[in-house]
Amino acid sequence: MVFPEPPDRAFGLAFRPMPPADALTEEQFETAGYGQFNGTPTRRELERFFFLDDADRRLVAKRRGDHNRLGFALQVVTARYVGTFLADPLDVPTQVVDYVAKQLEIADASCVKAYLEREKTRFEHQWEIAREYGWRDFAEVEEELTRWVDDRAWITGDGPRTLFDAAAVRTLRTNLPNCSIP
Repeated sequence: MVFPEPPDRAFGLAFRPMPPADALTEEQFETAGYGQFNGTPTRRELERFFFLDDADRRLVAKRRGDHNRLGFALQVVTARYVGTFLADPLDVPTQVVDYVAKQLEIADASCVKAYLEREKTRFEHQWEIAREYGWRDFAEVEEELTRWVDDRAWITGDGPRTLFDAAAVRTLRTNLPNCSIP
């Protein structure tokens, strides 16, 4: 598996792929919800996307210190919900931090602030999460995905957002690059 080189950028996951920057205006991009939290998840979303199952807990348990366990777990659930690793893995709503901390029986969720003390830790955790969950590097599927999106655009006439939302189904378990608007 090939991973991007840290620490200059994180890589994303293909649950909610990012459209090209020129496909949406900055305002559309921000309101589309790609690669970020848009408000606080509902109780139902917390239970669906932020629940740590036995496999998640086994991976989390390998970390030393509550701050590393909580930080690692936040990266797992954020990738599952947002579709990418965040540039700042702690840029999540407080309710998410509290919900995950409660599952891990961490009394003081504010300990997660120490997670970023060692810069490389978050990248090492991202690589491990990608490896453990079987996500492939985007370079491995880029040509196939490009061809599929081109064919679908030609046949359906769907717009960029619809195409990229539909592409999520085709690219599950694929690490997509993050996208930003200059």
